[in-house]
Amino acid sequence: MKSILTVTVEMEVPFFDVDSMGITWHGNYLKYFEVARCKLLEKLNYGYRQMQASGYMWPIVDTQVKYVKPTTFEQKIRIEAHLVEWENRLKIQYQIFDIASGERTTKGYSIQAAVEMQSKELCFETPAVFRERLAPYLEAQ
Repeated sequence: MKSILTVTVEMEVPFFDVDSMGITWHGNYLKYFEVARCKLLEKLNYGYRQMQASGYMWPIVDTQVKYVKPTTFEQKIRIEAHLVEWENRLKIQYQIFDIASGERTTKGYSIQAAVEMQSKELCFETPAVFRERLAPYLEAQ
């Protein structure tokens, strides 16, 4: 799928994210995805505070992680987040790379759906506020 918007975040795997073998605990990859997702949404000026202020919440309704190679304590990694769907839901694809070698270590995706906060109703179409924030990126393509 073609990426509509991409962000990159670099970090070092911290001690508190690894198990006794020095390998990143599997659940922490979702946290790394979240860090990149927040940066992607901030780039649109539609982070979680702006979502809330606009009257929508965007819960994760599906996620997938494919562990290609383990990451370890103090390893420098690059997380990429790519917005690939937006019309009825947000689908963001992720890739994590080892900075030193350039090898991909992890890939996956998350899917979020808009929910109108007051009614708690699921939106079957992306709300206008998000489409407005995304419009400049769509025009640039």
